[in-house]
Amino acid sequence: MMASFFDQFASPSYLGIPLIAIAIALPWVLYPTPPSRWINNRLITIQGWFINRFTNQLMLPLNVGGHKWALLLASLMIFLITINMLGLLPYTFTPTTQLSLNMGFAVPLWLATVIIGMRNQPTIALGHLLPEGTPILLIPVLIIIETISLFIRPLALGVRLTANLTAGHLLIQLIATAVFVLLPMMPTVAILTATVLFLLTLLEVAVAMIQAYVFVLLLSLYLQENV
Repeated sequence: MMASFFDQFASPSYLGIPLIAIAIALPWVLYPTPPSRWINNRLITIQGWFINRFTNQLMLPLNVGGHKWALLLASLMIFLITINMLGLLPYTFTPTTQLSLNMGFAVPLWLATVIIGMRNQPTIALGHLLPEGTPILLIPVLIIIETISLFIRPLALGVRLTANLTAGHLLIQLIATAVFVLLPMMPTVAILTATVLFLLTLLEVAVAMIQAYVFVLLLSLYLQENV
């Protein structure tokens, strides 16, 4: 029984061909494309308003040099939200529950922010490893600690997204299994449990959106330190 709970996180395959590529590419097909007419429909208007609001909020603390990342971060945000939301549908697979995929997003983007900082302002970038006013005896220890914390950042990004989505999916499956088991024996308890399951599903929808936003927000904060 315990093994079956984790089967939902296994990458699906058909005839030995992994289907995770289809799961990653599918959200791009669902996005509405702007028409050639001057006046857009409601869906395109809402999509444009959301992207503009998110981009303005994200780029607010960054200087002009960091605005070059607006398209990349906005696209990543929408992509992660779509994948996380589609993963809540029955009989679907959530690619962002795979740590390898999340690390594939986190490591290159984090490394790009570090490289930009080292190239544009190496003194300030290296100065983050040693806070101002540090006692001389603590300088070697603090440099080691700050260096470790710097290299832990991409790992924290990937693990945070993976752990939150995995825990939510597991909890939903556990409570749903309890509802089916309790329904013949204790219908009242089963109905109460189903209510909890419904509320938890709403919470997971919020978590799916919030975690995608936190992932991109932290990347923008790392970028802010280096531009």
